[in-house]
Amino acid sequence: MRTLVRVLNLKQMSYLKAYDIQISVMNDIKNSLKCGSSEVNNTLILVEHKPVYTIGVRSKPYEDLHLEKRLKGLGAEFVRTNRGGLITFHGSGQLVVYPVLYLGSFDTLNRSIRCYVRSLETTLIHLCHSFGVKTSVVEGLPGVWVDNDRKIAAIGIHCSNSVTTHGLALNCNVHLKWFEEVVPCGLSDKTVTSLSRELKRDVSVEEVIPRFLDSFQSNFKCDFK
Repeated sequence: MRTLVRVLNLKQMSYLKAYDIQISVMNDIKNSLKCGSSEVNNTLILVEHKPVYTIGVRSKPYEDLHLEKRLKGLGAEFVRTNRGGLITFHGSGQLVVYPVLYLGSFDTLNRSIRCYVRSLETTLIHLCHSFGVKTSVVEGLPGVWVDNDRKIAAIGIHCSNSVTTHGLALNCNVHLKWFEEVVPCGLSDKTVTSLSRELKRDVSVEEVIPRFLDSFQSNFKCDFK
C-alpha cells in the first residue's frame, strides 16, 4: 500500500505564520508516533511567502545588524531559522514547499536524510524537465541548477527523530532583483534564475503546482488524500 500524504495549500502567507503551521503538523506526527499509531498525518505544505530573507544554521556571516536593517528597509522580513544552509529569499512568484513527513513512512527513503534530499532534488529535476528546462545537481551544493551556474531551486531542511520540516523553494516568476541584495546561499560566483527567465514567458506558481504534485507523487511513491 502506498503512503498517503495530505496536501495543504496555504496560498499567500507570511513566513512565521506558515512556520507555526509546520510546527503544529510536526508535533501532530510526533505525538502519533509516541502513541504507537500506524498512521501519521504526512503533509505537503504549499505556500507563497510575503517578501522575507531567511538564514539557516550556518548564519555567522549574516549576524550583522546593518544587513538586517537594510533588508528590512526594502520591505522584507528577516528571520533566523533552524534549517540547513545560509541566506535566501522567499517571495511572491516562488513556490515554497514544506514536506512535513515521517521518513519511516516511505520505504524507498530508508529513514535516510541523504535519500530524502536526493528525492527532493529528483522531484525538482523532473518537474523542470516537464517544462523543457534541463537541470541538474552540483556536487557539494544543495538545490537544483541550470548549466551548473544558475540556481533555479533551493533546498534547506531540518530533521528531528525522522520527521522533516522546512523544504524547498522553486523560482517560478519571482522578481529576481530580491536576490541581488544578498549572496544567495553564500555562493558569490553563481547566479539565480527562474522558470520564467529560462522559458522567456510568464510561468506562475499556479501553473507549476500540478506538475510539482505529479513529480512528487511519482518520486516518493505516494498518493494524495
